[in-house]
Amino acid sequence: MQDGRAPRIRNRAPAAVQITAEQLLREAQERQESTFRAPKQRVEDFEELHEYRGRKRKEFEERIRRTRGSIKEWTQYANWEASQNEFDRSRSVFERALDVDPRSVQLWLSYSEMELKSRNVQHARNLFDRTVTLLPRVDQLWYKYVYLEELLQNVPGARQVFERWMQWEPDDKAWQAYIKMEERYQEFDRASVIYERWIAVRPEPRVWVKWAKFEEERGKIDKAREVFQTALQFFGDEEEQIEKAQAVFNAFGKMETRLKEYERARVIYKFALERLPRSKSGTLYAAYTRFEKQHGTRSVLESTVLGKRRIQYEEEVAHDGRNYDVWFDYIRLEEGALRTLRDEGGSKEEEEAAIERVREVYERAVSHVPPGQDKRHWRRYIFLWLDYALFEEIDTKDYERARQVYRTTLDLVPHKQFTFAKLWIMAARFEVRRHDLPAARKILGSGIGMCPKEALFKGYVQLEMDLREFDRVRTLYEKYLEYDSTNSAAWIKYAELETALEDFARAEAIFELGVSQPSLSMPEILWKAYIDFEVDEQGDREKARLLYERLIALSGHHKVWISYAEFEGASIPLPRAMREEEEEDAEPRLVAGDPALARQVFERGYNDLKNKGLKAERVALLEAWKAFEEVNGTEADMAKVKNMLPIVGRKQHVDKETGQVVEDWELVFADDEREVNPASFKLMQVAHAWKNAQGKKGGSSTALSGFVAATKSDTSAVSNDAIRNPSKSQDVTMRERDDDEGSDVSSSDGE
Repeated sequence: MQDGRAPRIRNRAPAAVQITAEQLLREAQERQESTFRAPKQRVEDFEELHEYRGRKRKEFEERIRRTRGSIKEWTQYANWEASQNEFDRSRSVFERALDVDPRSVQLWLSYSEMELKSRNVQHARNLFDRTVTLLPRVDQLWYKYVYLEELLQNVPGARQVFERWMQWEPDDKAWQAYIKMEERYQEFDRASVIYERWIAVRPEPRVWVKWAKFEEERGKIDKAREVFQTALQFFGDEEEQIEKAQAVFNAFGKMETRLKEYERARVIYKFALERLPRSKSGTLYAAYTRFEKQHGTRSVLESTVLGKRRIQYEEEVAHDGRNYDVWFDYIRLEEGALRTLRDEGGSKEEEEAAIERVREVYERAVSHVPPGQDKRHWRRYIFLWLDYALFEEIDTKDYERARQVYRTTLDLVPHKQFTFAKLWIMAARFEVRRHDLPAARKILGSGIGMCPKEALFKGYVQLEMDLREFDRVRTLYEKYLEYDSTNSAAWIKYAELETALEDFARAEAIFELGVSQPSLSMPEILWKAYIDFEVDEQGDREKARLLYERLIALSGHHKVWISYAEFEGASIPLPRAMREEEEEDAEPRLVAGDPALARQVFERGYNDLKNKGLKAERVALLEAWKAFEEVNGTEADMAKVKNMLPIVGRKQHVDKETGQVVEDWELVFADDEREVNPASFKLMQVAHAWKNAQGKKGGSSTALSGFVAATKSDTSAVSNDAIRNPSKSQDVTMRERDDDEGSDVSSSDGE
């Protein structure tokens, strides 16, 4: 406490008596001191009253002497005099205050309120007259003055006050208040004259609309039309004035609609829309659209909606001409309008006009060429040309124009930097549909010669395949492989063509040439296709076996070993020479596999992966071997494979950088442990045998997978080895297994 710090709390146990928040609030309220209240004084006679008034006046005079500019003090003084029925004194105080601040609105209002409370009406009138003369721009004073006259049923006096007020050209609320007063007393002609004076002061569209609506509500339809027509004449035919008068046109049209003069309303809307640009008439067009939805025909309504959407698209493309998504939407709109017109049986002139509109939008869209030579900017743009060509071919049947569109597009694209195979193929397909096959081949040949591309080769090959020109397809595949000899899919497609043509020698030669290439994009799919060809088409197990041996020599991948072993154990079709002797409707016969050869392949693969030190791949191969033995093997074969499966253990080593002991998880194979640490392996055998014996006593077997229980003859040897080399024994005993029966181990590559 001496150094200014809070005392340290040692006992943090809760108090025996707890105080709630409600109790705290109640005690705080009870202990509050009462506010000071001045004592009440009783006046017994006039002498005491005179003394009291003198004392209060002295206090007020002293306060206003100290704070002469405080209107609050003056107001309190005057109101106190009025409460004592000393109105002359109260007026004197207010007049003295007005000498201090004659433009204080609050002071004038307090002064007039005092006169009204004391029922001095004439004084209040005189006071309001002085006020509005001095402060004519304060609307509150005028409203009070008018309210007083109307409250006294002095309507001519109130009208006279309004007339004085209107000479100052106040805001719209004052004019509306004047009009509403005349409406309350059914003086509609006077109200109409006031509207006319208001228009002369503020000729704004909303004032014209209010005047016309007033005339309509009192049943003067001709007068309302005259008001609207006068307004339209006032604004004139200039674009800026018509844009300003949109509210007048809108209200005029709605009035005619309410009067069920639909043709008049339609003419009014069209008159305004024809003189306004689309970008400035959004509100008016929306009103016209609603009108046509309610009272127009279907064709007129659709044209109105189309016009509204055209305005929207025009605004968007004007903002960004290279926004191709907007152009696509705009084109779909115009094409949909053309199809609707045809379905409804429009005239020839209307149809031609619609076609021209579509062409105009296409031409405007394709004129916005992407900047630069970057292909990503051209991806959307090129589809505008393609859609343009399809429109000319399908919708208008103008084939020459469609051909010209394709030619213009091909000339426009910078093929030296990039190209679009779809463009070349669609142009060629168009020529095929026009029965001009040489032109189609010339287009595709030019594309391949100018900018060879995989998709372009595939499109040309598909075209010739559809035409059953197999010699040309062979030539194309040769050119394709000259262009890209590393494309495994091209080699496979070429071989599949020869297989379909039953030229198996050529197909085999193509496969052989493909796998002999020094580099391939995905060689595994080519080797698989080659092996599947020898198995399914030729039925030659010996050639397939040689292919597997070559592939193992090249890669040695564990999947290759697994596929090789499964091939040896699986059945394959008969050789082709023997198949031809069978009847066509007979069920195809199969040549059974050899599980023994499959096991040999699994054994070879396991040893090969073991020599390479690939533990995860060995696990994957053992799992495949286990699945194979579950189908084709005996219990002894299954036990052999299970004993080869590893367990997951932990091994401690010293990190060279940090110097700390680190534990790593590793796969422990039984055969590896047997070769590296024979003594530790025998010790583990003894431990597993003991655990197995304990399990049998308990009625269950708990032998660990991956190890075989040791015999009695091995026990003494294990003990001697453990004594000679205790370090190896300790290293093995540090390894832990996850579970007793856990033989499934996930490899590092997720297989």
